[in-house]
Amino acid sequence: MRLPLLAPSLLRRALLAAALALALSGCATPFDNAPLNPPLSASGQPDVRPQRDIVGEHAIALSLSGGGLRASAFALGVAQALAEGPRGADVYDDLTFISSVSGGSLTAAYLALEGRSGLHSFRARVLERNFEADLRLSLWSPANLGRLLAGGLNDRSNLAAVIDREVFRGATFADLYRRGKPDVWINATDLYNRTPFPFIPPVFGGLCSDLSQLRLSEAVAASMAVPLAFAPVVLQTFAERCASGLPAWVQQAGAEVGGVTAGILQATARAYANYRNPQRMRYVKLADGGLTDNQGLASLLVARSVAGTPHGPLTEGDAVRVRQLLFLVVDAGRPPSGDWALQASGPSALDIGLAAADAAVDSATRLSLAAFREALVDWRESVVAFRCALPMERVRRHLPAGKPWRCDDVHFELDVIGFDKVDPERAQRLRIMPTRLALEREEIDLAVGAGREATWKSTALQRYLRRKEQGPAP
Repeated sequence: MRLPLLAPSLLRRALLAAALALALSGCATPFDNAPLNPPLSASGQPDVRPQRDIVGEHAIALSLSGGGLRASAFALGVAQALAEGPRGADVYDDLTFISSVSGGSLTAAYLALEGRSGLHSFRARVLERNFEADLRLSLWSPANLGRLLAGGLNDRSNLAAVIDREVFRGATFADLYRRGKPDVWINATDLYNRTPFPFIPPVFGGLCSDLSQLRLSEAVAASMAVPLAFAPVVLQTFAERCASGLPAWVQQAGAEVGGVTAGILQATARAYANYRNPQRMRYVKLADGGLTDNQGLASLLVARSVAGTPHGPLTEGDAVRVRQLLFLVVDAGRPPSGDWALQASGPSALDIGLAAADAAVDSATRLSLAAFREALVDWRESVVAFRCALPMERVRRHLPAGKPWRCDDVHFELDVIGFDKVDPERAQRLRIMPTRLALEREEIDLAVGAGREATWKSTALQRYLRRKEQGPAP
């Protein structure tokens, strides 16, 4: 998500308070960040694993950006549009995969857990809540100054506790896996290794920890943990519980050369190796996923690189069945703001800090999007080559009897669903809407409605609907 999660004035106050706190004597106030992730069982395997072979002939994937509740509401509108598409088309059941960061993670986790009914209950359960009422905001409190020194104004005892109790009702990843699809990747940032941290079983395999028993609220809180406003969410590593060594891709990553993906892969491999080294890391400190990629695409690039198959991370069955995959990048980020570019003086030191952080986030996001576009083209070509080389007896294992099929009838497409797809007046109102955890009813209406409108205007979605109506190529 674009920094900050809360209103810019709040982060400025937090930065000022942090500077003041450093000048004051006294002890930091402890906060609740004890790691809650359990180790792997004696078998070395998670208790519950996500279901696979979930991709059908037609599949839609969403990547939900950050941006506070504005992003959550905009993402809800996108999801609703899939169920209320042009000409009454309903393709919501084609939704197979969601990657998310920050405010988008609230929507992703909720819809995946609640299913289609979540399209109607999300507004009352999430969007109409004032989550800021549950946060520590006063910067005149000595205890809060101590908390800033200790790592952040807020911890698990407020936001994470509220979304666990009121939104997810104690649900774990095991509960999510039982739903089947969509498969959800909630992304945070590993502060020490400076890499994306997706809450998925392969990464928790690096920690030798059982993701299935972790509460969803922990992942969403980590994905939303903007520095200073929130203390990092902490996970523990359990290297002694892993029977296997490092996977082959970690050892091979150093051989990768060239391109954005190679750099991301190498950094991720170093992080994975650190998780298995108790002399290097015993705890993983997580913050807002938007710090490394505000659209949650970097971890998908890594998954593609380390899959070890031409069709991965799709299974063989997925690769055989899929005819079209539409990837919608839902971008609810805000453009540059402030009036200091209109005058010779300024910006202030605080504005410089905020602008530098935003520049780093936006740069990483642009690179990830460009790399993902290229990877999607390569992925489609690899899937076609795999399908065309596959013996027909293996093809028929994954298809209904008599189902028409052609090995090159595969379409992968990407589109960005952003504010530029709605009318200019509404787009401008969205761009100036504060990035915070409380919205007025009118703001909710605006963001949800804009998400629907922007999705319906997607030419990529319209092509997807036409192909679905036409059926398989002869």
